[in-house]
Amino acid sequence: MTRAVKSKGFTLIEVLIALVILSISLLGVASLMITTTKNNSFGSHMTEGTTLIQDKFEEFLVTPWGNIDNGNDLVMVRGSSGISYSRNWSVVPDAAFPNMKRIFVTINWNDGIAHSINSTSWMYRYRWRDLKD
Repeated sequence: MTRAVKSKGFTLIEVLIALVILSISLLGVASLMITTTKNNSFGSHMTEGTTLIQDKFEEFLVTPWGNIDNGNDLVMVRGSSGISYSRNWSVVPDAAFPNMKRIFVTINWNDGIAHSINSTSWMYRYRWRDLKD
């Protein structure tokens, strides 16, 4: 008489197939982590660049009206990114409204790809600080 043998456990083929499926899924997760890291880094650079633009506009608020003029500077940020930013600004007086100036500020940086942020603001001459000028 022959008796049927019950197998308990996994065969070698089943284990190999499971390992192949696991390795393919881990490769997908690894590429997702790389993409997430790059996006977080770009977001950090955008935040630093936007802050530098805001800093320049705040600096113009305390600058005497006659000294607000075109210029540029190289801003070294030693934050988490260590990126150096180039900041340019141009001031355009308004011919129709002599007490107003339009200010354009541009931030440029390169983290392997050249990036740029632009912002524009209007300044009005008569504020409380101008009473002292």
